Amino acid sequence: MLTFILFVYGLFLGSFFNVVGLRIPLKQSIVTPRSACPNCGHQLTPFELIPVLSYLFQKGKCRGCQSQISPIYLTFELLTGILFALAPTVFGLSGELIVALTFISMFMIIIVSDIHYMIIPDKILLWFAGIFLLERFMWPLTPWWDSLIGTVTGFLLLLIIAVVSKGGMGFGDVKLYALIGLVIGFKLVLLSFFLSTFYGTVIGGLALLLRVVKKRQPIPFGPFIAAGTFTAYFWGTELIDLYIKFLY
Repeated sequence: MLTFILFVYGLFLGSFFNVVGLRIPLKQSIVTPRSACPNCGHQLTPFELIPVLSYLFQKGKCRGCQSQISPIYLTFELLTGILFALAPTVFGLSGELIVALTFISMFMIIIVSDIHYMIIPDKILLWFAGIFLLERFMWPLTPWWDSLIGTVTGFLLLLIIAVVSKGGMGFGDVKLYALIGLVIGFKLVLLSFFLSTFYGTVIGGLALLLRVVKKRQPIPFGPFIAAGTFTAYFWGTELIDLYIKFLY
């Protein structure tokens, strides 16, 4: 029952996170004006704001001008719902579940912003930094200083790469990894970086091979960071144990 409730809750929040991720980088209010079609300006009715169902009933088209609605809205609604539903199966009814839902929420906003503008807004990072500090005070990692070491490691690791690559890695990613280290600790932040790089290399290589992107075309790294981090956060301990058993 909890899984279903969180899935539905995630669908509605996913719709809201889309709005936040699109408006914050443009320094627009996330409350007003109401959501509207970017093509004709038609303001969305309450029915048109129902996650997933409104997209399906309208066959992915605006009721005003019949222009195609970007499937990215549907994708992020479903993705948020699925991740929210998955969280209690991993963390159970615990304080860590609250941390996980907050973590998912931050990443959904960041991914939308990074895909559309290639920006990870400081405003979003600062807002969630305050929340994570409070949550890690209430539900600390074991040992508690793992968060401190993770923060420093995440920040320095990405900072070195950003400096060496001379712009190949954005400083938004550097600050994001400091937050990731705060939440998941030293070992998992290293695993997160490895997996993020792996996903980015494989998927980026396929995108070049299939000519989805052009050579030297910038690709937002935020989605790969999210994929690598969620893999590490949800199943990292098991993956590390499996790797150690494989070695020995």
